[in-house]
Amino acid sequence: MDIRKVIFWRDNWRSPPPLTTAPFLPEAHTSGWPWWLPRLAFVLFIAAVITLLALSRQAEHDEQRATLISDILWLEQNLSFQFVRNEEQLSRIPPQAARQASTFDPYARSLLDNGSGMRAVLWLGTDGAVGQSLPATGDLRTKDDAYRLANSLGRAVYGAPYQVGDGWWFKVEVPVYQDGALAGMAVGVYSLSRLLESSIPWWLAERYRVVIADSTGKPLAARSKVEAPLSDDSYELALDPPGYGLSIQAYPYRQPSPLTGQLLSGSLIALALLVLWSLWALRRHVQRRLAAEHALRQEYAFRQAMGDSLQTGLRARDLTGRIVYVNPAFCAMVGWSAEELVGRSPPMPYWVVEELDATRALHDSILAGKGPEHGFEIRFKRRNGEIFPALIHEAPLIDALGKQTGWMSSIIDISKQKRAEELARQQEERLQATSRLITMGEMASSLAHELSQPLAAITAYNAGCLNQLASGSSETSEIEDALRKSADQARRAGRIIRRIYEFVRRAEPKSEPCNVHALVEEVVALVENDARRNGIHIQTHIEAALPEISGDRILLGQVLLNLIRNAIDAEREVTSERRRIEIDVQRDGGYVLVRVFDHGCGIAEGIASRLFEPFFTTKAEGMGMGLNICRSVIEGHHGRLWFEGQPTGGTVFSLRLPIDSP
Repeated sequence: MDIRKVIFWRDNWRSPPPLTTAPFLPEAHTSGWPWWLPRLAFVLFIAAVITLLALSRQAEHDEQRATLISDILWLEQNLSFQFVRNEEQLSRIPPQAARQASTFDPYARSLLDNGSGMRAVLWLGTDGAVGQSLPATGDLRTKDDAYRLANSLGRAVYGAPYQVGDGWWFKVEVPVYQDGALAGMAVGVYSLSRLLESSIPWWLAERYRVVIADSTGKPLAARSKVEAPLSDDSYELALDPPGYGLSIQAYPYRQPSPLTGQLLSGSLIALALLVLWSLWALRRHVQRRLAAEHALRQEYAFRQAMGDSLQTGLRARDLTGRIVYVNPAFCAMVGWSAEELVGRSPPMPYWVVEELDATRALHDSILAGKGPEHGFEIRFKRRNGEIFPALIHEAPLIDALGKQTGWMSSIIDISKQKRAEELARQQEERLQATSRLITMGEMASSLAHELSQPLAAITAYNAGCLNQLASGSSETSEIEDALRKSADQARRAGRIIRRIYEFVRRAEPKSEPCNVHALVEEVVALVENDARRNGIHIQTHIEAALPEISGDRILLGQVLLNLIRNAIDAEREVTSERRRIEIDVQRDGGYVLVRVFDHGCGIAEGIASRLFEPFFTTKAEGMGMGLNICRSVIEGHHGRLWFEGQPTGGTVFSLRLPIDSP
């Protein structure tokens, strides 16, 4: 059994129905090595717990040691950064500001107030004498070793710690240059106790007792926030600068012993009881699991049989587009077996090579959740190379946790449907052509009369020209005028014949810019003679500057011609003063609205509901397809055709076409 199919049905089908009868399950053994093994595991579990506690204590100690080292290294780096920052600020004291206290004190106060750990700031002149001091200090030693070393090296030099009262101090001397020459020495005096107070944060003081000691280990300053016993563990790190054997020593406070040792015995007893109860519960769980697995196998077999019996192709893909399941119907549709398709990633072997880029783009949009919502058509290729159209519906695959795991496709081969649609389209075209021929047959006498006029005029003009030539007294201008009029009549006859040919000839429907004004005028010209013979006057009201529409002008002309001829037939039995057809064309928002008014007897209520049905007609010689074809043509142009009665008698047929119709 293919494990991928098992995973697919497990994640994407609902839970199986409950079993009506419990399947046969063998009794589990209650003695022998299967039950001694859990007991041995229990003993090993107790030993593992004890070992784990010991390792946990050692890991805790190692972690505390690592934390201690990390914290003291951070403190040392923080002190070093503070020393460097203070050196930079001391070096920025301008020599001219050190000439008097009013200008020197602001610089010194900014150093003393920013938590730098300094007690005093001094300015020594080039002779070593104290020029300025804040606050006044009793330490007035001038050119000592630190002064001379800083002057010779050209950088800050720290002095050895010295005791002032109960505390220990040290100083840093920073040379200040002006125009390349020594202008003075800025001196910062640190207090070790104040340095610790300003540099050690509260959280560090709650963890450790921090001491600064000299090279002999004698404490010079200490920082502690709580009173608690100290741990035996400690860490020492050299404090440089200032150097001179100074070091930072950290002693962590001793933490209270955890209750794990006291609770260990009780925990082990509780765990032992829990394990014994778990063994009993596990036996019951195994029995229920065996029953569930048996039901799952039955449900899988049922789902598998159901999927195999479908005539619709099923294809499941994961979120990367890899095929995880196909049913036999899909394999028969494309010609590849399930073993060849499952596990394949795009491009698929059944994709059409010429449409590879478009198919890949559609595939990616579906995986991104942006595919068509109501299905789409696509062309696939069979293994023998045959191309066929397919209708696909995509749906997300949701597992039992509500998470989408892929996409499920239902695929239908619509080759027969497409062939039926093509046959129906051809039949409709033939029917439309037949309808046009019937219409032209009904108009034959009118067209013959319309053609006879230009032909008779041509004959008369030619006879006149021959008579003038035979008399010998003709003038060239008169003959030219007659020939010009004869040519005009010949062109008129040609236009009539061309309109009839374009209307009657069978051609594929096409979409092209169509001027509604010109179309109405051409159709009216075709039926005007027939209307005149019946005493019917045709009036047109066409809005100026109408926009063009897109469509097949021959089919649209057929619709107008049918509507106007129906209006002519409706007015054959009314009095002469009512024989009038009005054609109104105007813009209606994003549409062009064409209405054909007649003043006939109207449409009876029983006939109105069936007027657009195929093969329904009220004419003895009619086919009953005219209005049905008209509605099909208008709906094919994304428009609408309907009729309404007039209060004064008669009917108005309205058709509305979108301006941007394809």
